[in-house]
Amino acid sequence: MKEREWMGWTVVSAFNQQFILSVIIISLGFIFKKMGLLKEADGAIISRLIFNLTLPALIIASFSQLELEISLIILIIAGFSFGLILALIGIFVFRKEPASFKGVLIMMIPGMNIGLFAFPLVEGIWGAEGIKYFGMLDAGNAFIVFGLTYLLGNYYLDRDEPIKLSHAVKKLTNSIPLMVYLIVFVFKILSIPFPNVVVKAASVISGANMPLSLLLLGLYLSFTFDRRYLSRLIKYLVTRYGASLFIGILIYFFLPVSEMIMMTLLIGLCLPIPLSVIPYAEEFKYDH
Repeated sequence: MKEREWMGWTVVSAFNQQFILSVIIISLGFIFKKMGLLKEADGAIISRLIFNLTLPALIIASFSQLELEISLIILIIAGFSFGLILALIGIFVFRKEPASFKGVLIMMIPGMNIGLFAFPLVEGIWGAEGIKYFGMLDAGNAFIVFGLTYLLGNYYLDRDEPIKLSHAVKKLTNSIPLMVYLIVFVFKILSIPFPNVVVKAASVISGANMPLSLLLLGLYLSFTFDRRYLSRLIKYLVTRYGASLFIGILIYFFLPVSEMIMMTLLIGLCLPIPLSVIPYAEEFKYDH
C-alpha cells in the first residue's frame, strides 16, 4: 500500500513540476512583452523557428526510437480518424461564420496536443510502455496536425480558389513537419536506421521546442477579453469537447480493445489543441 502511495505521489509531483514549469515559461513570455523586451510581432519569428526547426527535430528525436507494432496500428488509424471526424464536424458547424473567423475556428477543431500535455504525465504513470502507445496515437494525429489542419487553414485563406489535387499536394509540401514525419514513417516501415549524428543533433535542438512554444503562448497571452468572441468560444468548446465526449462514449461501450488502448484513446480525446495552430494562424494572417 505504501509503495502504491509513494508511486502515486511521484506521479503527481512530476506532473505538478511540469505544470509549474510551463506556467513559469508562459509567464516569462507575457512579462517580457509587458516590459518591452519582446514584442508580439516577435511571435512571427519564434513561430517560424518552431515550425521549421525545433518541431521537426522533436519529431526525429521522438520517433526515431519508436518501434512500430502491428497490434497497435489501431492507434495510428484512430489518431487520424479522430481528426478527420472532428474536422468534418467543424466545417459543418462553422460554415456560416464570417471568412475572417472560419479558417482559424476550423483549424482549432481537429488535432491533439500529445507531445506537450500527454507525454510528461504518461511517462510518469506508465513509463516507456505508455509512451509507446501514445506515440502510435500521435503518429496518426501528426497527419492531421501537420497535414489536414495546415491544408484547411490555407484553403479558407484562398477560399475563392477551387480545390485541386495538385494545389493541395503543393500546399502540403510546404509543411516541413509533415514532410519530416513522412520521411521518419518511411524509414520505420523499411527498418532503415537513422544516422546517430542526426538523432543526437535532433535531440539537442528539440529541447528548445517546449520552452519556445510556451514562450510564444505567453507573448500572445492577453487578459483583455472581447465579448464579441464569447459566443464563438462557447460554440467552439461545445463542438470540440461535445463531439469528443460522444466519440469517447462510443469507444468505451462498443470498441473491443485492451484496457491500455482504451485508456490511450479516451485520454487523447480530452487533450487540448496543438500549439502548432498559433504558427499556422500567424502564417495565414488569421487572428492569433
